[in-house]
Amino acid sequence: MELGISTFVECNPDPKTGELISHAERIRQVVEEIVLADQVGLDVYGVGEHHRQDYAASSPATILAAGAARTKNIRLTSAVTVLSSDDPVRVYQQFATVDAISNGRAEIMAGRGSFIESFPLFGYDLEDYDELFDEKLDLLLHLTKSEVVSWKGKHRSSINARGIYPRPVQDPLPVWIGSGGNQQSVVRAGYLGLPLVLAIIGGSPYHFAPLVELYKRAATKAGHDISKLPIASHSHGFIADTTELAAEQFFPPAQAVMNILGRERGWSPYTRQTFDHARSIEGALYVGDSQYVAQKIINLRKHVGITRFMIHMPLGTMPHDQVMHGIELFGKEVAPIVREEIAKWEKEQGL
Repeated sequence: MELGISTFVECNPDPKTGELISHAERIRQVVEEIVLADQVGLDVYGVGEHHRQDYAASSPATILAAGAARTKNIRLTSAVTVLSSDDPVRVYQQFATVDAISNGRAEIMAGRGSFIESFPLFGYDLEDYDELFDEKLDLLLHLTKSEVVSWKGKHRSSINARGIYPRPVQDPLPVWIGSGGNQQSVVRAGYLGLPLVLAIIGGSPYHFAPLVELYKRAATKAGHDISKLPIASHSHGFIADTTELAAEQFFPPAQAVMNILGRERGWSPYTRQTFDHARSIEGALYVGDSQYVAQKIINLRKHVGITRFMIHMPLGTMPHDQVMHGIELFGKEVAPIVREEIAKWEKEQGL
């Protein structure tokens, strides 16, 4: 069971003081968070791509490269790369560079993206939303398989026997598929034999178990060994010394962010009642003390089949010292509990 952290490098006004952190300062804080996550023994750190004022990570590979130079073991991934509006050749080159700096610890998490700001920014038509992703994923996978590539598509100029450099340390450079739970994307990932990441940010995580089974069936039907295909989830959460303190510290920024997104997308207001329901033992919000969060992750492994869990921390703007303490608790207290319990359970199950 791998454990890690994801972030969108949020730069929202502090819900209590109204203070707005600069993009530059928040990026530097994230590099410090990556370093700490490595020091406390976490397995992976992911940075998501966005192109709007309240998120500072329009170039995840650059931030991950800074973290790569200061870490030793932690894997470094996008979470996600909005592949539809990017050039797969540049994506591959950037992450091959991160792979070189980290000596083989880079990953690409490719997705359509639930935010669409990058499409008009880079001159793409949203009418081509699905077609763009299919075509660019095809090119990206060609790049992982061969140093010299010939390829032809509709939305990008053709490549005629051109070498793609630098070459990564890992062969191939890992590519994951990020999905919000769309059946088609889950089946595609299974068919292609690519690791899957599910964004589980609402409802009951247990409802994703059928999607995991669908993914496994698609992979098996396509001839892939499912024992070699990791399945990850990404969920909001926070860890503090007590469950009450975790809720008290996390709710204000979470509410602020969710209500901003809610106004944009037509969601209902995010209330304390909504929050408390989501952080219940069967909810999708992983907020609490170390024992409580560990138990929720253990349940996710046992009932849904997730083999990598990434907690999105923080959600919104939180004091940096609180975030660092949460990371420390995740690595030093949550991770040992989860790993010991899952190892015991897998042995009993003969897995």
